[in-house]
Amino acid sequence: MAQRSITTPPACLTSRLARRLALLILDVDGVLTDGALWFGSRGEVMKRFHVRDGHGIKLLQAAGIQIAFVSGRRSSAVAARARELGVRLVLQGVGDKSRALDQLLRRLSLSDTQVACVGDDTPDIPLFGRVALAVAVRDAHPLAARAAHCRTELPGGQGAVREVVDWILAARVRP
Repeated sequence: MAQRSITTPPACLTSRLARRLALLILDVDGVLTDGALWFGSRGEVMKRFHVRDGHGIKLLQAAGIQIAFVSGRRSSAVAARARELGVRLVLQGVGDKSRALDQLLRRLSLSDTQVACVGDDTPDIPLFGRVALAVAVRDAHPLAARAAHCRTELPGGQGAVREVVDWILAARVRP
């Protein structure tokens, strides 16, 4: 069987769905990063973000889709990356991602049928059950992968977000 190109939208993403999307929610650790936490000698935490994911975020913003970072951890590195990319919707230290989704839907006057999300672990599963498009990164925990509508070819922190962006943009121009 031929492998699908990472820029070809999977069957779970129709052109109709792609055109309806208004918000992409991204988990941070394991999605925008590879999930590793680097601790310095003074306890500072450093994270590595992939530049292609950042460019993809900018492309989606230019296409009129809002981006939200929703993370269970708090990190000044996440806040700095969000500022750099112009991401204004940043929820950190989130214990219940379903409640965070409710907050975002109210704030933006959207319905869950207008939302996609990308996650990698069990805290993301409640979102996966509610949004129109739930994507697990290639190296997601098996429970999260099973709960998602589809899975990226690339792992978290290695361009998986850009892959999802490319899917959405390509699907929007399909007939």
